[in-house]
This record gives sequence, structure tokens and C-alpha cells, in this order.
Amino acid sequence: MRFANETRLISRQALAVACHDVDVRDVRAMIVGPAETPYQFGFFESLMSPNPYENEPGFENSDDVRMQADYVAKIRHETLRIAVIQRLEEFLNIHPDGTVESFPELEIETHNEYDEPDIEPPFQPFKDLCKRRFLWYYESYLLAVDKAAKDVRENDSFTIMPFEGGGNTMNGKFNYAQLHRRLQLIHSVLHLETDYWAKEGLVLVKKESSVAAGLQLLFDQVSESFRKNDMVTMDIDLDNKNPFVWIMTYFGRPMTNLDGGVFRIKMTISPRFPDEQPRVVFETPIFHHRISKTGIPCYFPKKADDLKSHVEAIVEAIEDTDPPYDPRTLVNIEASKLFWGSTDEKKQYNRQLRRSVQRSTE
Repeated sequence: MRFANETRLISRQALAVACHDVDVRDVRAMIVGPAETPYQFGFFESLMSPNPYENEPGFENSDDVRMQADYVAKIRHETLRIAVIQRLEEFLNIHPDGTVESFPELEIETHNEYDEPDIEPPFQPFKDLCKRRFLWYYESYLLAVDKAAKDVRENDSFTIMPFEGGGNTMNGKFNYAQLHRRLQLIHSVLHLETDYWAKEGLVLVKKESSVAAGLQLLFDQVSESFRKNDMVTMDIDLDNKNPFVWIMTYFGRPMTNLDGGVFRIKMTISPRFPDEQPRVVFETPIFHHRISKTGIPCYFPKKADDLKSHVEAIVEAIEDTDPPYDPRTLVNIEASKLFWGSTDEKKQYNRQLRRSVQRSTE
């Protein structure tokens, strides 16, 4: 139990570690690729260097700048294709031809409580983590594709490196237009999956399941807690009386850049929570370095299995005016550059944030 808890703590960082509940000796680790490298925000299971060419034995001190650039170019392309896109497509049942498997039909008469399956599913501890991180870094992926596409010719073959050969060769062609389309499809399917969670929840409510009843009780407790909290002005309601979809209305704290703002936030909860973490979106647009352009907040709950902790972490993320630099939180490229830039850029950031706060009530 202690080992399992410690792996959860590690998983809050860029290095994620998980162990199988039925056998703690089955340990997996995953690294989220460092920002501003060819591996940026990819999902890996090995260490990496900003200049991958120097990882090859005998080429650590190479001064062949052209070869290094060509190697970085195909590493970047394949990082996006394999470590991000292909992995998410497998998780979401997206086929190579772009077709998507339909979500199972939901019927009250046949929809059973969430019992243990007869056949244990594959141990995929980072499946939900990859999905959540994709939503955080979606803009970064698109920008990386568009930027890299300018440096290569579409359908050009990869340059073969002098250390490649004998069955250890990375062949392929640059096809960034296709990667762009695949990223967009993954993003759309993730939102369809989130909507499906809400539908699952309504079915469980109609079945009067213990999962739905327990979540309703938890909602009552959390909403009452914030109603009595004088430090944070936050109203929490249910969407369509569905305890799996919480609608939070956040009122900006007085005497801050958020003063006067009113923001609607939707949190959709999976029936398999906490194995699948909630998905949160700011439905009211806001210019903020911790909130992506698509409205996805980057936050870190102190207790991943506690929904109140999730709500508190969302508030903390948007109210913190002097956080330590953390490359994991670069989910809004434009806002982050201004927030972490010069004094004048920080002033520009504050002006744009204030404008978005003012627009929130228009």
C-alpha cells in the first residue's frame, strides 16, 4: 500500500510511475517529453537528450550540423506520429483509415453496474494520463506540426544517418498535413468520449446505481462546503441533475486581476473515477497562462481521488499570481510567453487577462 501511494506521488511530476494493483512488482514508468526539445510533450518510456544525435555511440562529439539537424527533424516527426498520435489513436479506437469505433449503446435494461470484467483488461496505467496531457498540450502539438512543416518538403524521405543500418533504420517520409488532421480527429474524439461519460452517468442515475448515489452525496457535501467558504466565491450546480457533470460558477476574487469576472466551468466525471480523472473546461473564455486556448485548465490536485481537491486546485491555479516556473504548465503558448517574459510583457499579459475578465460579464 505504501509503495502504491508513493508511485502516485511521483506521477504528479513529468515522470509518471504506476504499479499494478494485483501485483506491485509490475511497475511501469513513463516520461512526458521535455518542452522545447524534439520530444516535446511526447509520451515515452526512456530518457532523452535535446540533441538526440549525440546519444549514438561514436557520435557524441560530432560537428556535422547538417546531419544533426536532419536527425532532429525526423525524431520530431516520429515523436508526434508514434509517441503522441498513434498512442492516442490506439487508446481511442481510431483506425489507420481514420474511422472511429462507436461507443457502446447505453440501455437502462442492459447497462450493468461496473463489475469486474470476466477477462482482465491490459494493464495500461497511463492511458488516462496521456489523454489528459493531450488536451493540455493540443495547441503545442498543432504549433509544432505547423512550424516543422515549414522546414521540410512534404513527402520527402527521411535522411538515413551514418549509424543506421542492419535492420536498425528509421525509414519514412514527412507528412505533416496528415499529422495535423489526425491531431484534430483525436481532439474531437476525446470530447465525444467526455460527452459519453455524461450519458453513462444519466443511465446510472436512472438505474439508481450506488456509483451515482455516492457521487450525488459527494456533490452535496462539496457544494455545501464552498457555499460556506468565505475565502472563495464559487457556486456549484449539476447539469441536467446529472451528478457526473458539475457546473461551477467562479466569481473573481476582489482586488486581483480576476476581480469582477464571472466564469462558467464544466467538470465531467467518469463513472470509473478516480481511475479516469475528471475533464474540466472553462466554457467562459479567459486569457490565462494556466488555461489553454480551448479552455482546458492545467492544475494539480493534492488528492487525485478527492473531487473537492480538484475544485480547490482549479481555483489555486487561476488565482496564483507568483507560481514557480514549471514547464508542464505551458498550455497556453501566447499567454505563457508574456507571463514569463520581460516586465513589459508581464504588463501586457495582465492587460489581456483583465480584458478577458471584463468580457466575461458582457
